[in-house]
Amino acid sequence: MSQQEQSQTTASSNSAFERYDVEGFYDEIFAEDHVPRDYCRPLIDRLKELDHADIVRRQKAADRSMLRMGITFNVYGAEEGAERIIPFDILPRIITNSEWKMLDDGLKQRITALNLFLDDIYNEQKILKDKAIPDHVIMSAKSYRPECEGLKPPQGIWCHITGTDLVRSDDGQIYVLEDNLRCPSGVSYVLQNRQLMKQTFPQLFDRVKVKPVDEYSSYLLDSLEFLLEDRSHAPNVAVLTPGMYNSAYFEHSFLAQQMGVPLVEGRDLVVHDGFVYMRTTKGFEKVDVLYRRIDDDFLDPKTFRKDSMLGVPGLMDVYRKGNIALANAPGTGIADDKVVYAYVPEIIKYYLGEDPIIPNVPTYVCWDDEQMQHVIENIADLVVKPANESGGYGMLIGPQSTKEEQNEFRELIKSNPRNYIAQPTLSLSRVPVIIDDHLEGRHVDLRPFIVYGRDIHCLPGGLTRVAMRKGSLVVNSSQGGGCKDTWVLEDGAL
Repeated sequence: MSQQEQSQTTASSNSAFERYDVEGFYDEIFAEDHVPRDYCRPLIDRLKELDHADIVRRQKAADRSMLRMGITFNVYGAEEGAERIIPFDILPRIITNSEWKMLDDGLKQRITALNLFLDDIYNEQKILKDKAIPDHVIMSAKSYRPECEGLKPPQGIWCHITGTDLVRSDDGQIYVLEDNLRCPSGVSYVLQNRQLMKQTFPQLFDRVKVKPVDEYSSYLLDSLEFLLEDRSHAPNVAVLTPGMYNSAYFEHSFLAQQMGVPLVEGRDLVVHDGFVYMRTTKGFEKVDVLYRRIDDDFLDPKTFRKDSMLGVPGLMDVYRKGNIALANAPGTGIADDKVVYAYVPEIIKYYLGEDPIIPNVPTYVCWDDEQMQHVIENIADLVVKPANESGGYGMLIGPQSTKEEQNEFRELIKSNPRNYIAQPTLSLSRVPVIIDDHLEGRHVDLRPFIVYGRDIHCLPGGLTRVAMRKGSLVVNSSQGGGCKDTWVLEDGAL
């Protein structure tokens, strides 16, 4: 290559990074004036060695791999077809080992407290009797299940798999945005994204020490098998899915395949003589542990929704007798309620005698008249969320809303105050993503996955979800969100 060609290549490779503008936001990779953060500098320097056209080619190759591998999610009611490839950006998000240690400690603290809370709230209810949180907050929650009162899950574990959403504000502080203890999804993308990154930048991975995520399925299977208290035989584990039209069906089948266990639907299972059996080509086979990916409502038509065609009639009777373990335990949805979320700092303090390591986002609960009045008067500056919606639906982002939308939400709040919370509009951190021939900043959150079995294990990093639409704060895949690989660096990794 001639000196002139080398100069042109260097200019081309550097231009995309040098034109990148953080626009006043906290950027996970760059500080101000196009300068990479210290722990990101070696990565950016190495990426600059590549021609930007080569980076774009690698991005397109990753997109083709996503399609070929069938890494999809389903969108209900989408006119262009239900199944989509989740957008994946090949520039990784980086977390230092020291910051991850703090997050790891904070997540374990939170899950420990929430598990104690769930066991208490469905049994002794000491936290309510001691008035540490208002009892009506629990008893008025749609996700509180009276049918689960008195339950004692195997090994005392309620929340076996949790996805906790974290965000970073413009001051650099990381907050817990919400908890997901029912059927959290997205871990399959974490595992597949890492494999794609290794294919896309094999030499880079040879030179960088990144904490591995590949052992997640082994941790998950071990935690599920741990739930069988009868050690006279090896546990039979299965993944219970609603079926191929569920938005996370790819993940259900992927995890079943990775663990080497059957993927079953409700119609594949039957209750007989106080146990659950799976239909196989060799006859009926007893199931000891179900990793259920079906919401409580549809789990057992004899206990919950009578019109459910997805669950297993009589399953809850078997569960109450201790003849099957369910992960996550029924009833865990009460901890996902966004009003209950507002009291998690008090829950941690009550059960553990500790302050939260990772703080909540400041939250107004609209059932309180004074706080409701503040929300109504300042709705243009707040994010208003319903207590039980997910996927980014049903909420109002005040600064991006119209007067009509604000007035509509004022009426919704007044008509059902218990159903709404409000939070300040955080200036979420951003990351650079590849947009045609340049880089643009997009807002992100982080969903680490926590597995509770013999001990509590936090998968290093988790799923970085990206709001791919410029200016959007909604990272959910159902609303156009994408994802990135998340690198937690070993000490001295770069």
